[in-house]
Amino acid sequence: MKKLMKGNEAIAEAAVRAGCRAFFGYPITPQNEIPEYMSWRQNEVGGTFVQAESEVAAINMVYGAASAGVRAMTSSSSPGISLKQEGISYICGAELPCVIVNMVRSGPGLGGIQPAQSDYFQAVKGGGHGDYHMLVYGPSGVQESVDIMYQAFDKAEKYRCPVMILGDGMLGQMMEAVELPEMKDISKLPKQEWAVTGKGRGKTRKIINSLYIQPDELEEVTHRLFDRYAEMAKNETASEEYMTQDAEIILTAYGTVGRIAKSAVNMLREKGIKAGLIRPITLYPFPSKAYNDLAKKDAVKQFICVELSMGQMIEDVKLAVNGLKEVKFYGRTGGNVVSPEDIVNAVIKEVK
Repeated sequence: MKKLMKGNEAIAEAAVRAGCRAFFGYPITPQNEIPEYMSWRQNEVGGTFVQAESEVAAINMVYGAASAGVRAMTSSSSPGISLKQEGISYICGAELPCVIVNMVRSGPGLGGIQPAQSDYFQAVKGGGHGDYHMLVYGPSGVQESVDIMYQAFDKAEKYRCPVMILGDGMLGQMMEAVELPEMKDISKLPKQEWAVTGKGRGKTRKIINSLYIQPDELEEVTHRLFDRYAEMAKNETASEEYMTQDAEIILTAYGTVGRIAKSAVNMLREKGIKAGLIRPITLYPFPSKAYNDLAKKDAVKQFICVELSMGQMIEDVKLAVNGLKEVKFYGRTGGNVVSPEDIVNAVIKEVK
């Protein structure tokens, strides 16, 4: 049976059902419904909820809980995620699994509380210091967010790295009917052999660490991380294509803008313009091959990248297309949301 839920609350419920038993956060619009929901829901399932004194404290609490093998998560919005970056780098360096939700608001600075996609660089390029990546998803709707969140902790544990869900104010606040997954039995979840549980007396002590003084040792750790990222790229890369079979103009957008762009494709088709859409679902690893395959098609004339930013994903699109076709940009910023009509008009200007 489907249930009508707000995006933020549906994401929180999916996390609980996936086995999350530790949430640490700090309030900031437009993600406040996630910690609010977790504040009572974790109590119901015997989990832990802490409203930390700051975002810095919250991410370090995640570090501690993850070190003990607990399925832990945090959520925030743009400036709050910025404050968490040092802790995120530590978590990546310590090879710990966790889940992080960023409901992006407009910036730079404190900006505004309206939707934006201007945290793309921060999410996929590594907003903190050092060589690291996270598995980053850009869901376009509430159901997809639920489905991704339900699997996110498994993915985080498989690759021993954080999984980030990169949403925005629209995704967090919209309400849709969703099919919720069943509650996982946490007693049957796989035990993490590396976790510091305090049960290893008489055996080699387990140590969680991200400090490596010797260059050769740190280099070895970094290569191990990037071997996992390569495996991640092989196994987890995902994208959606819509009406690309005969398309001459390929729109590309992620998240909620991908939904808007799909409507624009339908409107352009009604006007006789052969448009299609490719929507990356994983933002890191980026589905480069899918883009390159489309760029090799003779029918395709150009790509138009649509974003709620001044253009960040477009860099990955250009790298993926690799000069085979022209890549143009259309975007809004400051918290303004692009409409299907805006995209249609931008495409018509390009094809004239």
